[in-house]
Amino acid sequence: MYFTMTKIRDFENAITDVYSRGLMPGLAHLYIGEEAIATGVCANITSQDYAVSTHRGHGHLIAQGADLKKMMAEVLGRKTGYCKGKGGSMHIMDISKGILGANGIVGAGIPIATGAAYSAKYRGTEQVTVSFFGDAASNQGTFHESINMAAAWKLPVVYVCENNLFGISVDLRRVTGNPNIAERAIAYGIPGVAVDGNDVLEVYQVTHTAFLRARKGEGPTLIEGKTYRHKGHHVGDPGTAYRLEEEKKAWMERDPIKTFRERLITEKIVNEQEIEDLEKESRKLIEEAVQFAENSPFPEPEEAFEDLFYETEGAEV
Repeated sequence: MYFTMTKIRDFENAITDVYSRGLMPGLAHLYIGEEAIATGVCANITSQDYAVSTHRGHGHLIAQGADLKKMMAEVLGRKTGYCKGKGGSMHIMDISKGILGANGIVGAGIPIATGAAYSAKYRGTEQVTVSFFGDAASNQGTFHESINMAAAWKLPVVYVCENNLFGISVDLRRVTGNPNIAERAIAYGIPGVAVDGNDVLEVYQVTHTAFLRARKGEGPTLIEGKTYRHKGHHVGDPGTAYRLEEEKKAWMERDPIKTFRERLITEKIVNEQEIEDLEKESRKLIEEAVQFAENSPFPEPEEAFEDLFYETEGAEV
């Protein structure tokens, strides 16, 4: 888990670097500060399960074991990327790993995850789908419609709200009557659990219970991970004007990687050298990913007309 969290942090720091050097088209929404949620949740996912991500999705993909080189190449718009450089940061997917895609539309992944869960129930498998979304997405109609359907049909899905308090620059507490998202589960008759989103072990344990429940056919769970993004909404947003410095400082002191590192060493699970070795290996992997992406070619202009349709044998397109 520590290695996964470190890879996420190092990957996002590298994104800041390539963006500042003008190598990256478009924007990237960094996951720095929220690593414990993706790591704790995805530690429960098997190779048969599914997950649907968000516009802030790099952490989810890395926690599911996505190829770092293909991810970085996609972010840099290179043809060796997951989507041949056509999707960019917000649209990476890998069906072979159950990654049903990041999504640039707020709240749009929630019904996709619900549909995947319906498919699993219809086919009689024990697959579970995870739906990641932010606090702002919880005020979208897709949130209510999807969870109501999943609750009524007892679908095997775990809804994970990453509540980092801000939808772009809007404070959730200013626009939501009850900012405790987990309490909304009461309306659907399903479990709703608020968890410390900066404690990876607590996230893991709560999600583990939700997965067991889903696999037994008992329906969905709504998990709210209370956390905080360290950076602005995207790499070009300083994120300072709309956030209180006192609150920001308090959250920074509870950095999920820093606190987990201290815990691992204090409880003598690992020693300083083992931690440093993991951190060194993480940096090496990210450096290799950046080098791979920078050395990869851009797609040719005519490739824009490829992959527009999905063809099946015997079907007219």
